[in-house]
Amino acid sequence: MTEPYQQSVEEVLEQQKTSADSGLSPAETRRRRRHYGPNRLRKTAVRPTWRILIDQLKSIVVLLLLSASAAAAVFGHNVEAVAIGVTVLINTLIGFGMELRATRAMEALQRMGKMTARVRRGGRIQEIEADALVPGDIVLLEAGDMVAADLRLLEANELQCDEAALTGESVATDKQMDPLPEREIPLGERNNMAYKGTAVTQGSGSGVAVATGMETELGHISRLVEEAEQAVTPLEKRLDTLGRGLIWLTLVIAMAVMGVGFIAHKNPLVMLETALALAIAAVPEGLPVVATLALAQGMRRMARRNAVVKRLSAVETLGAANLIFTDKTGTLTENHMTVAHLALARGTLTVEDNHGTGFVLDGKRLTPAHTPELQAALEIGALCNNASVEEDPPVGDPTEVALLEAAAKANITREDLLEKSPEAREVSFDPDIKMMATFHHQDGGYRVAVKGAPEAVIDLCSRVLTPEGEMELDDSARERWHERSDTLASEGLRILTLAQKSVDDEQTEPYQDLTLLGLAGLYDPPRAGIQSTISQCQAAGVRVVMGTGDHAATARAIATEIGLAGDKNAPVEAAQLKNLDSLVDDERDALLKRSVFARISPEQKLDLIRLYQDTGWVVAMTGDGVNDAPGLKKADIGIAMGKRGTEVAREAADMVLKDDAFATIVAAIEHGRTIFQNIRRFIVYLLSGNLGEVMAISAAGLAAAPLPMLPLQILYINFVCDVLPALALGLSPGEIDVMRKPPRDPGEPILLRRHWVAIIGYGAFIAVAVLGAFAVALEMLHYEAGQAVTIGFLCFGFARLWHIFNMRSPDSPTFLNEVTCNRFVWVSIAVGIGLLLAATYVPVLAKILSVHAPGREGWLLSLSFSVLPLILVQPLKWSGLLWETHATGKHRLD
Repeated sequence: MTEPYQQSVEEVLEQQKTSADSGLSPAETRRRRRHYGPNRLRKTAVRPTWRILIDQLKSIVVLLLLSASAAAAVFGHNVEAVAIGVTVLINTLIGFGMELRATRAMEALQRMGKMTARVRRGGRIQEIEADALVPGDIVLLEAGDMVAADLRLLEANELQCDEAALTGESVATDKQMDPLPEREIPLGERNNMAYKGTAVTQGSGSGVAVATGMETELGHISRLVEEAEQAVTPLEKRLDTLGRGLIWLTLVIAMAVMGVGFIAHKNPLVMLETALALAIAAVPEGLPVVATLALAQGMRRMARRNAVVKRLSAVETLGAANLIFTDKTGTLTENHMTVAHLALARGTLTVEDNHGTGFVLDGKRLTPAHTPELQAALEIGALCNNASVEEDPPVGDPTEVALLEAAAKANITREDLLEKSPEAREVSFDPDIKMMATFHHQDGGYRVAVKGAPEAVIDLCSRVLTPEGEMELDDSARERWHERSDTLASEGLRILTLAQKSVDDEQTEPYQDLTLLGLAGLYDPPRAGIQSTISQCQAAGVRVVMGTGDHAATARAIATEIGLAGDKNAPVEAAQLKNLDSLVDDERDALLKRSVFARISPEQKLDLIRLYQDTGWVVAMTGDGVNDAPGLKKADIGIAMGKRGTEVAREAADMVLKDDAFATIVAAIEHGRTIFQNIRRFIVYLLSGNLGEVMAISAAGLAAAPLPMLPLQILYINFVCDVLPALALGLSPGEIDVMRKPPRDPGEPILLRRHWVAIIGYGAFIAVAVLGAFAVALEMLHYEAGQAVTIGFLCFGFARLWHIFNMRSPDSPTFLNEVTCNRFVWVSIAVGIGLLLAATYVPVLAKILSVHAPGREGWLLSLSFSVLPLILVQPLKWSGLLWETHATGKHRLD
């Protein structure tokens, strides 16, 4: 079946069983309303508050903590059970508070549909709610209207529609009524259609509704957003993997201790309590809390840099990103048409941007007042014009706004020109002949201003204005002007031809015997500083790939200008993209090496992102239009423009740039990398300390000796010495050269083999120190068991506090480094010391924890043994054997 854009007006009307003159009858309208339903997008369930709360409990580590709490309760250790439960509650509330938002992309799409429409029904023109439109309705359009359904155009009087949000096309589309060839045509080239959610910028017309509600192109994008799966972030994957490893480690240790005790015929109840103590010791209660707080702090830091992150775990994802898939219009470019070049008889001038001072030819600045053909071209561009730059933002067709702004650079305004030469007549733009003309009173006659497509205007010119005055324009000269036009167009510019003539009668045919003034080359310029920003990305090992709905020539010109594509990297167009699932390896590899994709649809963007993800890339996608929303949701992290972006894009994204600056993404990537390094650093700190507990308790249990710490004491130490010191490590500023290193391998686990070696080494030193102090207290000083346990408790607490200084990078100085210069580290140590003293000397707390005052001798014993791990580790640091805090990565620019 042919599509509406491939059919004639008569065929479409016959298929829709409607009349262009009278529209649908009331009875038929009601029947179709019952059949097709309301013209709105399907409502989807908003993510409820309870779901956000439940999602905080999905982490494997959190589930492990809940299991430990339940086990403690079963064995009657109610205080321990409550303490672990409080840890989970704190983590849940922090995550819930930072992530309290709903995914409202569908609501934003629905708000786009809340509008009215003028229709012809039963022979009368009516204004109705857009929801009431049905297929077959005859819809009337005027400048300023939002299109309420997908329409096959029946009339188009100078009709233009801004479809940038839907297609990515930076220029308003001229509309016409003729059928298009019977082949699949990209959305942006279907110029006999008007689509729901786009805006009429100029002219008037009418069309027959061929699709409403979810059957529209906007509805299709809505469905893609709905169906696109939210990617699980790399950090979530890594923490879950780590959590599973901890579960097995805890079970193996507990079962081993139980088995040895059973073989040795030890008291089963004692061995159960020992196993429970080991389980509590093995689980890093502070891990989810500290990870959440570190990410929350990263979120706040990014917000200060104009990057608002909506999904907590997405903070770290930026640090893992090795590919940015970006839109062109409004992201890499200004989304504002500008006259870049003026081709005159004397040469092609460069028109400087708003920060420049004029017009340049061969390095020399030209003054329009002393350059007659330049002055005339600027005046004609301003006169043959219906836009206005008096308002903010300017009103009218973007190309006409650009012509007015170019004239303003020569202090030429349309208002001043009309005061001297009032408009007498306008011949509106005709899409069939691609020209427009205006007549103006001048010197007792009329000055005719003409602008239009080069292929139309040049051939109607018999003269050309040169520095020497008007000269004849023969066929060979006209051919040279056509070649100049083609050259400019190949650079991605949109070309308009400017011409004029003088006549005595305002009814004279405007398009004959014209004087050619020049060619205006317009384009949407790159954002300021975008080239250096892309260079920074490339230096950091992050690929930038552009996907746009714009034409290939325009895409290539912008890509070349910003340093994204070389001569050998031609854009891949939509027609060249096969079914990506059917690509053979060589085809897929060749496609993945390309950096520019043009005329692609939202569905193709989604497929490309999926392909990159399936081949191991961590994808950050930027965009601002409705057409970007599905990809923004599917990407590992979606980044929307906050100022110029559509609400749909902002709601679908994980991060919103308040300043719309691509450079902000680079800053966010730097923060993300630093956060991952900090997370890795404090995980090493947490696990090594907890492993020290496991080793000490296991050794004591297997030796049938009293436990050096009680389960509740272990929990207290984990609160005192885990959360605050680990959080201090999580707030480190990071390494200076983090953006001069490649991104880490996407498949790299959160802890590598060398990290586990370091964790075991640190844990062993801490365990030996605690057992040494405990043994001296029992065997040499003959302390009672309760006093000896206090020595073990205090020794372990202080050893954990001093252990934070082992977390410096091996290549940093021993005394002045990223740890010792971090004020949060000193605050955490001071608080930790205070809490350990409180556990010793506050009677209620000491009673709950079974802690006895150690006396001077006990304090000396605890503190002297607690500092041993710090002293013994330093030679290993200097030798480079403990190189545990650095991340690895590899470039993925191949």
